[in-house]
Amino acid sequence: MPKQKSHKATRKRVKVTATGKVLVRPVGARHTMSGKSSKKRRHLRRARPLRGADKARARKSLLR
Repeated sequence: MPKQKSHKATRKRVKVTATGKVLVRPVGARHTMSGKSSKKRRHLRRARPLRGADKARARKSLLR
């Protein structure tokens, strides 16, 4: 039987750390930065950990 493939779209958007945390980039950090405050832009630079069902779904689609 062939190997299971990981979900490519999830792989592009999600990073799993060595300790098992699932990190994602926040929504709204792509463009139109001129309308956002400096504080908002600064906080959008950081990746955020997923929790609960979202974390489980992401790990399952990555086959981890």
